Amino acid sequence: MTRSPATPPLAPSAATPESLFARLDALGIAVTTHAHAPVFTVEENRALRGALPGGHCKSLFLKDKKSNLWLVVALEDTRIDLKALAGTLRAGRLSFGRPELMAEILGVEPGAVTPFALINESARPVRVVLEAAMLEHDPLNYHPLKNDRTTAISPRGLRRFIEACGHEPLIVPL
Repeated sequence: MTRSPATPPLAPSAATPESLFARLDALGIAVTTHAHAPVFTVEENRALRGALPGGHCKSLFLKDKKSNLWLVVALEDTRIDLKALAGTLRAGRLSFGRPELMAEILGVEPGAVTPFALINESARPVRVVLEAAMLEHDPLNYHPLKNDRTTAISPRGLRRFIEACGHEPLIVPL
């Protein structure tokens, strides 16, 4: 993907899709990856994916008023009410994190936010929230750090990966 001049630089230690796949392999987590044109929205993803099976997901990089960082991962059709979610999480008012902060912390560009970004050491302060209903789908589909492909992983594999990255996900109904 070509980066425009306005796109923030990624963290110097940001993982690549190849290093992600090597880490998943080392953990014994099976995945399948499909290449496609870059997509930036759920609608674009729907148009390109065809009959790719499983739960198709979105990830939101959020910040609360105390500067706590959150990665909320849900099925693509889930409507997320940020005010209600803040109450569920006992967080202050939630808003979307700036692209520069996302690049610095998660090492990904807008359009490629994914739980796989937790592989980056800089993602340590991020609190992970997984939608309970999402975990009922198998496989689950996410971008592998770039939005020009989709990687399918089992819910069990996803949780194992997240925990191996040092995060204990909070599983909530959304």
